[in-house]
Amino acid sequence: MSIGELSQRSGASPRMLRYYEQQGLLNPVRGDNGYRRYCPDAVTTVAQIRGLLDAGLPTDAIRQILPCAHGSEPTIDPCPEILSALAHEKERLDERIRHLSTSRDTLDRYLIATHAALHRD
Repeated sequence: MSIGELSQRSGASPRMLRYYEQQGLLNPVRGDNGYRRYCPDAVTTVAQIRGLLDAGLPTDAIRQILPCAHGSEPTIDPCPEILSALAHEKERLDERIRHLSTSRDTLDRYLIATHAALHRD
């Protein structure tokens, strides 16, 4: 199928599909005319990519995980390399959550102090 067809079937823009190709996540073949041709399974692959991106994974991790992903649901073969990559990404997200929580708590303290100062005057 063409990039336009894949875009319609997957809901991803042609620009995003080209980005996925640049990142090594999609591998279309080129026809004699130079146009990209995608296999029918590419719709499922795009769904997996989008799901993994929505989970906060970077494209480097997705490139590792994608060969073990099956179907449009988040189903991945339990090979040790993939489990390690997923655990690493979860740890990275946990650290970001801790940092964001600290930032939010700091902002809360400033808001409370500022609100209290306004009502003292």
